[in-house]
Amino acid sequence: MRLTSSFFALLATLTIAVEASSHVGGHQLAAKHARLARNAEPAPEVSRKMRKRSSCNASGTSAPASSSSSQPAPSANPSAGNNFSGSKPAGGVVSGLIKVASSAACGASGAIQQTTTTAGPNGSIDFLNCGINGAGWNPPYVTVDDIVTKELSSVAWNPNSAFTACQPYVGKFEQYGAQFGIPAIVLASFAMQESGCNPATVGGAGETGLMQLTSDKCGNAPGGNCADVDYNIQTGAQFFSQTLKDNGGDLLQSIGQYNGWYKGLTFNAATAAAHGGNCREQNNLDYLMQFLNGWVLDINAYSHSPPLGKYFNLNACPN
Repeated sequence: MRLTSSFFALLATLTIAVEASSHVGGHQLAAKHARLARNAEPAPEVSRKMRKRSSCNASGTSAPASSSSSQPAPSANPSAGNNFSGSKPAGGVVSGLIKVASSAACGASGAIQQTTTTAGPNGSIDFLNCGINGAGWNPPYVTVDDIVTKELSSVAWNPNSAFTACQPYVGKFEQYGAQFGIPAIVLASFAMQESGCNPATVGGAGETGLMQLTSDKCGNAPGGNCADVDYNIQTGAQFFSQTLKDNGGDLLQSIGQYNGWYKGLTFNAATAAAHGGNCREQNNLDYLMQFLNGWVLDINAYSHSPPLGKYFNLNACPN
């Protein structure tokens, strides 16, 4: 996964090496390491990404915890004293469905109340991946306001939450999410995908912090500390917001770019790296399903059983 002048460039650099469970195995590893498009015939969107390749490799390390004074103390648990019961277990029913019921080019959304392997409240994988198996990816137009999400501050303290690691930074995700018009849980979802919400994470290509910023986005970091929580989250939020604007509010295109997707991406192009070069530089074809019917609904896309998706094209890659 890389960084350039657009947030996808930014968020694309984000990455984390996480152990795959014995149950999910290669799927978990595949899900965790989103790849950006390789150098071959990049679309304009892709050329602006933050990273050209995944930093998910043996060289990825965790640096000593940052001593920045701006790192927040854990936010107070909002459930204390109010009988907070937390979110439903993974795969549980949520209220509402994606507002886009169908698309002329892509058909019905296939949205259902409970997340399954290939569908959920934010549509089916075939709807989200529209065109991948044919002439090329042409996602339906969906905005941030159209999707179903959980409220980060309402779920993060649930013992079964996908975001327990993000507890100390909930206030920061909310602050910069509000500033740039991005749901806090969307920002936290990128952080979980790329760093496991660990600000000390350093990727194989030097990507830094919660949002795995590459060095070219660290020039204004306070004291040169790109892992500074405020700076790291703010920069990530700002670039994702700008990417949405550049894409006319198209959320699926914007999230897809984070994994190196671009309009017109085909199955063969997405999986080409499996047949020559770095296998793990493929695009994760289950990425949108995992992000939109997993993370933003407080479902851990890495440990959900059964695994979320249907392609699992990174499973065959060596660890």
